[in-house]
Amino acid sequence: MGSMDSEIVLDLFPWLKVYKDGTIERTAGVEVVPPGLDPQTHVLSKDVVIAPEPHVSARIYRPNFVTKGPKLPLVVYFHGGAFCVASPAFPNYHTSLDKLVAEADVIVLSVGYRIAPEYPLPTAYLDSWTALQWVASHKEEYVNNETWIKDFVDLDRVYLVGDSAGANIAHHLALRIKDSDPGLNLKVLGIGMIHPYFWGTNRIGSEFADGIRKELVDKWWLYVCPSDKGCDDPLINPFVDGSPDLAGLGCDRVLVIVAEKDILKDRGRFYYDKLVKSEWKGKVEIMENEGEDHVFHIFNPESDKAKSLINRLAAFLNQGMAVNVE
Repeated sequence: MGSMDSEIVLDLFPWLKVYKDGTIERTAGVEVVPPGLDPQTHVLSKDVVIAPEPHVSARIYRPNFVTKGPKLPLVVYFHGGAFCVASPAFPNYHTSLDKLVAEADVIVLSVGYRIAPEYPLPTAYLDSWTALQWVASHKEEYVNNETWIKDFVDLDRVYLVGDSAGANIAHHLALRIKDSDPGLNLKVLGIGMIHPYFWGTNRIGSEFADGIRKELVDKWWLYVCPSDKGCDDPLINPFVDGSPDLAGLGCDRVLVIVAEKDILKDRGRFYYDKLVKSEWKGKVEIMENEGEDHVFHIFNPESDKAKSLINRLAAFLNQGMAVNVE
C-alpha cells in the first residue's frame, strides 16, 4: 500500500477498499489452501485448467476410494463473495466442499471464475458458462480428457450449486442451458441455491427495517456491475421487466435455502414463490436455516446447523438414487 493518508473513496465492507489512486486493497477472501487429500473426509482434490486464454480454472474433488462403476453425479459449484472476492482455493470453500463430497458421494467441480473489479460482470457468468461447456465436451471422445470426469462422472446427472453470488450464477446458467444454440450437450437435473444473491431497488420484507445493510448490498452490486439499470439489472433482479421467464429453467428440480437473519432471505423466498407460481414444470423445495445469517455454514462448518444444511443438500443431490442418506 501507499502512504497512510491515502484517501479511501469506496469501502466495500467487509471485502475490499478502493483508494483514490485506484489501488484496491482486498480485506477478506484472499487466503488460499492447496488441493490434496483431506485426512478427515478422505476426499481428494486437484486444480485443473479449463481454458488457458482467457484463463479459467477449477478445483475438482472426488472421494478417495471411488471405483470406476457405477459413476457418480457431478456438482458444478460456484462460490460466493459478491462477485468480487474469494476463489475455489479459499480455505472455507475448500473445507465446505470436502464435507459435501464426503456426505453426498459426488464429484465436485468448483469453478474459478474471474472476479470484479479487475473483471466486471458479466465476466463471472461467461467464465462459468465456459466451465459448463468444458464439462459437456467430455461427452466427445477426443475433445477433453480430464480423467476424473471421464472415469467417475455420469454426465446425465449434473447439478449446478452455489452460495450467494454463486447461486445467482447457477440460476442464470440454468436459464441459458434451455436457450443455448446449439444446445449444451449436458443433462442438468437440478440447481441448489444456498442463500441466493438476488436484489432490487425497491425494498421488500425485512429490507424495510434494515436500512444499513440495504445500503451495503446496494453498494456491493453497483460496484461489480457497471450498468445503467443499477439494482434492477436483470442479472441481480430476476423479476424486473426484460428478465427471462422462470419457466425457461433448464432443470427438473430446484432447492432454495435461506437463512433467517440474512438480509437476502426475502429475495430467496420471493424466488421460491415465483417459481411455484410459474409455468416451470419441475419441483422446487425450500429450506430455512433458523437463527443463522448469510453463508454461516462456510464460516462455521462444524456447527449442527451447517451439518444439517450439507445433509439436506446431499439428499437433494441423491434423490432418485438407490443410496441411504441420513
